[in-house]
Amino acid sequence: MTVRATEHLKPGILPAEAIGALKASSAIACRKALDDDQIQPASLDLRLGRTAWRVRASFLPGAGVSVKERLGDLALHDFDLTKGAVLETGCVYLVELFERLKLPADLAAAANPKSSTGRLDVFVRVITDGARAFDTIPAGYNGPLYLEISPRTFPILVRTGSRLSQVRFRRGVSRLSDLELLNLQTAECLVDATSPDVAAGGIALGVDLAGDALGGLMGFRAKKHTGVIDVDQAGVLDVADFWEPIHVRPDRPASLVLDPDAFYILASREAVHVPPDYAAEMVPFDPLVGEFRVHYAGFFDPGFGNPAAGGRGARAVLEVRSREVPFILEHGQTVGRLVYERMAARPHTLYGADMRSHYQGQGLKLSKHFKPVAL
Repeated sequence: MTVRATEHLKPGILPAEAIGALKASSAIACRKALDDDQIQPASLDLRLGRTAWRVRASFLPGAGVSVKERLGDLALHDFDLTKGAVLETGCVYLVELFERLKLPADLAAAANPKSSTGRLDVFVRVITDGARAFDTIPAGYNGPLYLEISPRTFPILVRTGSRLSQVRFRRGVSRLSDLELLNLQTAECLVDATSPDVAAGGIALGVDLAGDALGGLMGFRAKKHTGVIDVDQAGVLDVADFWEPIHVRPDRPASLVLDPDAFYILASREAVHVPPDYAAEMVPFDPLVGEFRVHYAGFFDPGFGNPAAGGRGARAVLEVRSREVPFILEHGQTVGRLVYERMAARPHTLYGADMRSHYQGQGLKLSKHFKPVAL
């Protein structure tokens, strides 16, 4: 579809149609033609290129320094991804992406792991030349993109073209203030909370440890020493080979002791939805409230959990990891905040409006790589 010229100029998160226009104008350049489903309602999936480097440690190049310059000091070896390669847990890898950017002076971008990546506990961050922060692409950036990859729990099989991260494009100030967020909550019921907690531009989400809406299932704890997960294969793995289900104990309070360095998949207590003219992002919660964190931030596209796109509210899936000590998580405890931002324009296709949206209407759902679990 054609894009109105004003959609390029309004402040906010760019919709799919404007992202397509960026590609047409060469602000997004690719060594390979875009895949048909690569542009999402409010983001662009990023694809792994042909070469990966095993590096000694995570790094940022710093102002005025390119990633390739730092690789000369930090790379242990390189290897080909065209036929696939296994990335081992506890190691750090760097891959140049197929996509590179030549952004206008008033357009910035931010990257984030894809939902399926976070649910596998694969730590990924985008790095640019001259970067002093991860996943942050300044306005006017002109250069390549690289992805740092560090599997934490499961070894993964990746290949050229695999998608582990995504990027959003932002013009101007798009985040809602606390007052704007409260007004939108009143009008749209962003989360089904009786007394919503809004602070610092975000609305709080609690954790569901009662399992009332999840058939008595509280969550999943990742197993150690598992097989390899092919990130490009959906619906093929048996859950029992990789996950231990955690069920509610009727004789005990609704709580969970988080083991240090264990990885959990839990669900939010509240159902969430994102109106068509907005996008949302889960941000890690303040560590001062407890020795845990929601491990990965995540994007929520316009239409997530929204009736206009076939949803009736959807739980936010939480990737939770304790810190150095065991920590007791209580039912309803705040574990994250959703930040809402305005779209520059409503995308023509909302999240969940076609069969490629894996997580519309979700409850407690593992990544798309696993066979469905009957709750």
